[in-house]
Amino acid sequence: MTDIAGGTIPVRPDDRTASVLRFTVELIAWAATPWALADRSWLLAALSVVLLIGLPTCFSTPGDKAHVIIAVPGWVTILLVLLQLAAAVASSWLAWPAWAAGPVTLLAAATLVTERRRWRWLSSRRTT
Repeated sequence: MTDIAGGTIPVRPDDRTASVLRFTVELIAWAATPWALADRSWLLAALSVVLLIGLPTCFSTPGDKAHVIIAVPGWVTILLVLLQLAAAVASSWLAWPAWAAGPVTLLAAATLVTERRRWRWLSSRRTT
């Protein structure tokens, strides 16, 4: 695709597999993080859910989601995904036995691999 000046406009990649993996890891982060924090503080556990769900809901890159509340550059969206992945892996190892945390780690690694094309596209996105 080209713009009026003849430059190319990067097209958002088809990332259905990456989306399914990413959402699965997000769900795990939303469950495992408060689970891991509940012994320390119920307030921290509740706050973790608010942050893990609220930040990506409020801050998104235009073109990446249908509805953008607060527009941010692509690198912010990438950092939010990395936060979810790190929370899922770290919290699952803290809260669950190895037979449950191991597959979470593998799922997060697979998500990193499948996210590469989307992240390349997101790195080119700026807010205006």
